[in-house]
Amino acid sequence: MRTPRIYHPHPIPSETEFALSEDGSNHIGRVLRMSAEQALQLFNGDGQNYDCIISRVEKKAVYVRCTAHRANPVESPLSLHLGQGISRGDRMDFVIQKAVELGVTEITPLFTERCGVKLDGERLDKRTEQWQKIAISACEQSGRSVVPVIHRALHLKDWLAQSTKDLKLTLDPWTDATIKTISGSAQIRLVIGPEGGFSEPEVIQTQQAGFLPVRLGPRVLRTETAALTAISALQLQFGDLA
Repeated sequence: MRTPRIYHPHPIPSETEFALSEDGSNHIGRVLRMSAEQALQLFNGDGQNYDCIISRVEKKAVYVRCTAHRANPVESPLSLHLGQGISRGDRMDFVIQKAVELGVTEITPLFTERCGVKLDGERLDKRTEQWQKIAISACEQSGRSVVPVIHRALHLKDWLAQSTKDLKLTLDPWTDATIKTISGSAQIRLVIGPEGGFSEPEVIQTQQAGFLPVRLGPRVLRTETAALTAISALQLQFGDLA
């Protein structure tokens, strides 16, 4: 049986009993129904895996003791920041989950002319929190110990205006350049349009911001398919996907 992996949002002491977070305690105690002396693995985003043993299970809290820790060598050498046009329904959740599994480093949801989603104030805060939890869950599942940051959503023009030395890429099914033909880089920014794609003015904005258009093939892909296919291709070419 696979040892459960749980995110713990605090420093993890060695050989000292401590309580898991409320979410962690609920998952271990109520969902998995684990008991004392059973093993689990924690991570807190610092790149380490922490081997732990459950010391006691109470009604509202699970207590553990860390017995060993070690660096987790699963992070890609490619630093990849995804700017993703916000899509409707659960498509955005799906993109975030799978992008994290594929090794993306940062994600910024983007408001665009055709995104069709209205979020602001408290609703945006709650959605950002939800997206971050999806990223944490994807790390638990995929074995990552560094949690990608899900930034608060920005308007496309504001994200494009950010200063960066990253190689900037966007998708265009009619250009001649492909991922195989571009020069390699350890740091990449990839921008993906929403359902319906970028408007013509937005395409011009990405060009003016220095984003290089590349194509994935002759077919036009849905926004979630395009993002995950592009990330996979970049990890294959410049990262650790074999």
